Amino acid sequence: MDENDPRARGPMPPYEEKSQASAPGKESQMLTKPDHGESSYVGSGRLSGKIALITGGDSGIGRAVSLAFAREGADVAIGYFPSEEVDARAAAELVTAAGRRALLVAADLADATACATLVQKTVAQFGRIDILVNNAAHQEKAVQDFQALTPERLERTFRVNIIAMFHLVREALPHMRPGSSIINTASIQAYSPSPTILDYAATKGAIVTFTKGLALSAIEQGIRVNAVAPGPVWTPLIAESFEGEKLHEFGGKSPMKRAAQPAELAPAYVFLASAEASYVNGEILGVTGGSPLG
Repeated sequence: MDENDPRARGPMPPYEEKSQASAPGKESQMLTKPDHGESSYVGSGRLSGKIALITGGDSGIGRAVSLAFAREGADVAIGYFPSEEVDARAAAELVTAAGRRALLVAADLADATACATLVQKTVAQFGRIDILVNNAAHQEKAVQDFQALTPERLERTFRVNIIAMFHLVREALPHMRPGSSIINTASIQAYSPSPTILDYAATKGAIVTFTKGLALSAIEQGIRVNAVAPGPVWTPLIAESFEGEKLHEFGGKSPMKRAAQPAELAPAYVFLASAEASYVNGEILGVTGGSPLG
C-alpha cells in the first residue's frame, strides 16, 4: 500500500494486545503503543503564548493534544487520574521537550471539589486559562447484559464524563478572556451507540448537547465552544474495556479498516483552539475515518 494512503498511517488489526484487567487504563502497560505524534507533529506557532488545561492529558488523545499544543507554543496543565502518574510524567516530558511549561495535577473528576482544585492550581501557576480541553473519560468493560450496568457504574461514568464538564467550565470561565476556547471530547458513540458500553455512549450524547448549548452562552463572553467526535482510536481505554476478538480487531470495521492513532486527532483540537477557527462555534468536528455522524 502507498505510504501516502491514509489507510496506511497506523498499524492495522489484529493488534497483539491483552486486556488490562490488572493495570486498567495505563498506557505504559500497552503492548501496542499508540502514536502521539512524537516523531511527526511539527508546530507552527498557532498557539504561541497560550495557556491550556487538558483533562486526561496523560495518555491517548489527551497526550497527543498536550504534545501538539506545546509544539504550537502553549504552556500546558495536565489533569490526570491519581493512579496514572507514570503516564502523566511521560506526557509532561513531551511538553517540556518542546520548550514549554508543564503542570501536573492529579484529580478524580468524579469529585466536584477536585474539579475546582484542578482549575485553581492551573490559574495559580499560569495566571489564566486560554484553552480548556474537557477530554478525560471513564469507560468500563463492555457488557453483554444490560443488567450489568450497575447503579455504581452508571453514576461514576456520568460524574466523570459529563457532570465534571459542568464543574470545570463553571470554575474556568472567570479566568478565561475573549478569544479563549473550550473543546470537549465527544464520540461517534453519541450517534451510533454500542449497547455493550451504553453508559459511556449516553454520556457522549450528553456532551454533544452540552457543547451546543454552552456555545450559545459562552460566546456572550467571546469564548467559543466546540467538540471533537472521534471514531475508533487506539488508546488505553480500548485495552481496558474490550477483550478477545473485539480488542484484537478494534477499528477493523471502519471504512479505513483500522483504528485512528491519537496523533491523528490532535490537529483537530489545534484547529479549534486557534484563531483560524474564529467563526467556528457550537460545532461537532468528526474525526471518524469516514463513518458518518448521525
